[in-house]
Amino acid sequence: MSVYKYQTQKKEKKPLEELLKHSTGIKEDGYCKGFVEKLNDSTGFKKIRQKVLILSSRGTTFRQRHLMKDLADMLPHSKKDTKFDMKSKLYHLNEVAELYNCNNILFFEARKHQDLYIWMAKVPNGPTIKFHVQNVHTMDDLHLTGNCLKGSRPILSFDSSFDAEPHMRLIKELFSHIFGVPKGARGSKPFIDHVVTFSIADNKIWFRNYQIVEKTEGGKKNFQPDVDMSLVEIGPRFVMTAICILEGSFGGPVIYENKEFISPSRIRSLIKREKSSKYKDRQAANIKKFIKKKESMLPKNPLSNSILFKD
Repeated sequence: MSVYKYQTQKKEKKPLEELLKHSTGIKEDGYCKGFVEKLNDSTGFKKIRQKVLILSSRGTTFRQRHLMKDLADMLPHSKKDTKFDMKSKLYHLNEVAELYNCNNILFFEARKHQDLYIWMAKVPNGPTIKFHVQNVHTMDDLHLTGNCLKGSRPILSFDSSFDAEPHMRLIKELFSHIFGVPKGARGSKPFIDHVVTFSIADNKIWFRNYQIVEKTEGGKKNFQPDVDMSLVEIGPRFVMTAICILEGSFGGPVIYENKEFISPSRIRSLIKREKSSKYKDRQAANIKKFIKKKESMLPKNPLSNSILFKD
């Protein structure tokens, strides 16, 4: 049983250095002034549990809503909220997370009813990472044979490329906080039966979810270390491209920016411009053909019957 002791500088006139002696046990509370000390009889201190707030903006398509539902089912330590109206003032999401007592935010932003962006943030001090999501396939679309128990804890598998650069290590740490189900979370099951993989290819992050299948001889259910195991995909699957990283929670300076990223609206405008240039080239070719045909015509013969016997 945990014992909570709330200490403030007003009640106990102790210097700040004495309060910070046990730096591993006393952490500054982001929602109120003072310090919260959490004690545990077995380990001495208790870690802060991760809770994720999942919500979306208005204008999401059915596929995007199904993806959000699939991710919410995978995260028993998450809480869903209604749609968020203001796209320009995303810093108000910190207040919403404070009301739900969540320290992580997973925000789905839809634009033009076709583009999907995911914001992942740590509340209240950041950082915040913005992703562009492509190639979305939900569980209803795939109809895969894999299956896992709802609320079970996953194994997070990261590509070795996540340790190559500083911004990728930051993304890996944020993924572990959001997609890693903490032990003993409310609604979670005390065992592991699926693997969530994050792979990097073409500077994009590929998300996959697999079931762990054990093959035993003769239907034996006892644990054996030499049991053959295989992975069967469950879903969903999608691809994320990191756009930028902000130092704060939905604000602050930009500490990383992907220079190679091109927005989908920009790509569509370039495609339209290319199509319009092809149309202009065809029009110019038709005009040249008409002029060439006029110039290639022979002059009329003054001795022809059409001129001599015109009347």
